[in-house]
Amino acid sequence: MATTSTAPPTKRPRRTNNKSDETILNPIASHVLQKTQDWATSYQNATPYPHGIIPDFCQHGFLEKVMEELKLNTKVKFKETDLFRVYQSIDLGNLKDDSELAKQMPSLTKLKHAVYSPEYRVFIEKITGLEAGTLTDEVDCAANCHAKGCHLLCHDDVIGTRKISYIIYLTDPEPTWEDKDGGRLELYEAEVEHPSNHDGKTGGSGGRCVPGALPVKTIMPAFNSMAYFVVEPGKSFHSVQEVFCDRPRLSIQGEKSAAAFIWQYYYTTSNLMYSWIYIGWYHAKECPAEIHNATLQQLKSIEKGEDTQGEFEVMINDGVHNNNKGENDEEKCPLTQADREFLGKFINAAYLNDESMNEIRLRFEEESSVKLRHFLTEVLSAEIKELCSKEDDKDELGCDRPALNYMVGSNEEWVVVGPAHKQRFLEYQKASLGTTNGRTVGVCLQDVKNSLFQSPSFGRWLGWISSLGFPLGHRGKIRRFRPGLDYTVAHYGILTTNAVLDATLCFCGGNGDQCTFDEETNELIGSDDDAVWESGDVGGFECYISADESGESQGPDAEYDEEDDTKLLSVSASDNTLSLVFRDPGTMKFVKYVSAGAPSSRWDIALEYNVHIDDAESEDENESAEDKTDEG
Repeated sequence: MATTSTAPPTKRPRRTNNKSDETILNPIASHVLQKTQDWATSYQNATPYPHGIIPDFCQHGFLEKVMEELKLNTKVKFKETDLFRVYQSIDLGNLKDDSELAKQMPSLTKLKHAVYSPEYRVFIEKITGLEAGTLTDEVDCAANCHAKGCHLLCHDDVIGTRKISYIIYLTDPEPTWEDKDGGRLELYEAEVEHPSNHDGKTGGSGGRCVPGALPVKTIMPAFNSMAYFVVEPGKSFHSVQEVFCDRPRLSIQGEKSAAAFIWQYYYTTSNLMYSWIYIGWYHAKECPAEIHNATLQQLKSIEKGEDTQGEFEVMINDGVHNNNKGENDEEKCPLTQADREFLGKFINAAYLNDESMNEIRLRFEEESSVKLRHFLTEVLSAEIKELCSKEDDKDELGCDRPALNYMVGSNEEWVVVGPAHKQRFLEYQKASLGTTNGRTVGVCLQDVKNSLFQSPSFGRWLGWISSLGFPLGHRGKIRRFRPGLDYTVAHYGILTTNAVLDATLCFCGGNGDQCTFDEETNELIGSDDDAVWESGDVGGFECYISADESGESQGPDAEYDEEDDTKLLSVSASDNTLSLVFRDPGTMKFVKYVSAGAPSSRWDIALEYNVHIDDAESEDENESAEDKTDEG
């Protein structure tokens, strides 16, 4: 997983808070433990899997003190991977009761002791149907916080001996939290995964349980309520929706893995919202028997090619030129005048003259990647841009408009693709091009994909500028990543057996211009939309990372490692821009979750070309890829 770090929110002066209600010996409200059977019945009857919600969890006024202590005595550091965006803070599990910081947060310390008390563990076992003694007394929790745009994608929480997850919400009680504010807990129904083989034969991952593409139930983060569920491999799929608003919100979420819990807190200081999360676990004595079915294990153990885009279609060579390596391709460009005239109907003329093609060729040979801005002709790109913009406006997506409808934009042409622990986006699947009347964005993109990217002329152009020769085959998709909804996750199933050439033509809000960085102001200079995309702050970038194929399993806290040296290349979303990347078999990629704050959807034509690489060249390319740290 790729990790980036920026400066944390404005630092607040630490102050000792002497406010603590010493009269509250047990902060948990008395009615909670008195209604054990009610909670147990509600839990067992819940769908899509057993879960429960307890309102008015703590005694009146107590959580306000916890919230105040958090605001006054903690600081955070920004962390981001393909799976989440969060502000990380202190490790509460290792916080000693006699430490100065613990003394400054007496209410928080009291709540931690109450939640991990023997009486409360017995209560949790009863309402979730666990055998007595399942939960251990291990205390394992940390403090994180979420700001606007923070999120946590679909997973099942199975790591090690985790047994129960729960969340205690500390959202600002006034005004009442609404759908448009985001931050809901999203629950997914487990489905039996269809075989991934595209030849229709059973095999691969058939029979494994995965989450559906969309959540089937959401839980509002109501102040002073607790949501909880047993952690089960391949079943307890859930995510935390992006926070759309700038208003205060706090939740305490936990996993009692046979012990855990998380507290999330959102508050505003200088117009910036924070969200505190205390992450912890109740641990069981042993790992679950079917831990191999957990989402983390699925992402790391599936076979290479299991989730690729299908078999390669043969790249048709019309025989005008055979541009394979070794036939003087370094001395003479294979494009004919007819090729240039055909390509000129689609491609910016600046990329069709010999001088520019040779410059691109040299750069690609040096860096194994290149970005070609303003790639399509002005007329064609303007048509596509207008159609894309109309779709976003119709669907009310982007520009901080909250994504409240998971199915928005889907129809008989655009289909939601999952499963959610690996990906979610819309894919264009209409078979025919339709008529020239009423052209849609899907029709336009499919026309470019079929007529341009699969043509012999483009194959010769691509083979020349990449120095890889005429492609052997191609495969690809037309995708839409909707703001506030869509993403892909890095996993081993997208690794290829052989090296491929990725060609991705992206469309999004903005002019597609290269921004410059002002060192004095620390700002990107360019159009607002271009700068937003290039900053990466709203996601939508495609990131290439090295796969750990050593066979060593990462520990539960690996995603929070201070250093992450797996990132090879990051390609920001840019309108009418073609990115070419040589990807070796040990490289994964993902499209970062597109925030609701993005200027638009990210639309793209994403293709892979099968290219011939001899063993010596393959070794050289692998060594070169290890040295790359930024986009071409």
